[in-house]
Amino acid sequence: MRLFGSLYERAITWARHRHAVRYLAGLSFAEAFIFPIMPEVMLAPMMLAEPRKAFRYANWSLLFSLLGSLVGYALGHYAYEALKPALESLHLLAHIEEGVASLREDMNKHALGLYIVLAMAALQPVVPMKFVTWASGIVGVPLLPFLICMVIGRGKRVWLLALLVRIFGERAEQMLRKHIEWIGWAVIVAIILLAAWWFLLR
Repeated sequence: MRLFGSLYERAITWARHRHAVRYLAGLSFAEAFIFPIMPEVMLAPMMLAEPRKAFRYANWSLLFSLLGSLVGYALGHYAYEALKPALESLHLLAHIEEGVASLREDMNKHALGLYIVLAMAALQPVVPMKFVTWASGIVGVPLLPFLICMVIGRGKRVWLLALLVRIFGERAEQMLRKHIEWIGWAVIVAIILLAAWWFLLR
């Protein structure tokens, strides 16, 4: 089934639209707290279509990802507080509160380690950004270090992509087009394995 190839071709079409930067900004913003599709799906074709603007597109994506991460952080905090009565009625709150308290204690004892993990999580394409932003809001990670970690993690992703496009240009596009199905399914398998590993360790 040629799923990712058709999505890639559609993303190429969007990338050449006159409102492509607006679409990229909206996707980067929404992906940080709710949308399931990574902005690189659109960012890469846009960069490949106009390599000289690669870093400009990367910066736009990063800026709106940061704005979206603030929304995710706020939603994590306020949604968790709002859901406490429902969780209590399901007899889940005590267990969840215990886990959150444990994470907060670890954060206070090993703040540097936590920030490194946050930056690495934001860097990994297989870790959805929304998980990081919501979890940070729930645990109460200090806002400034949170934003710095997001800049480091997400910034490395988009800037590295821009650098590769500037260096390899059309060859990068040809390689991506040729292997997009393998890349897409590999990411899905990695997400499933990561989720399974996390549940087994609980």
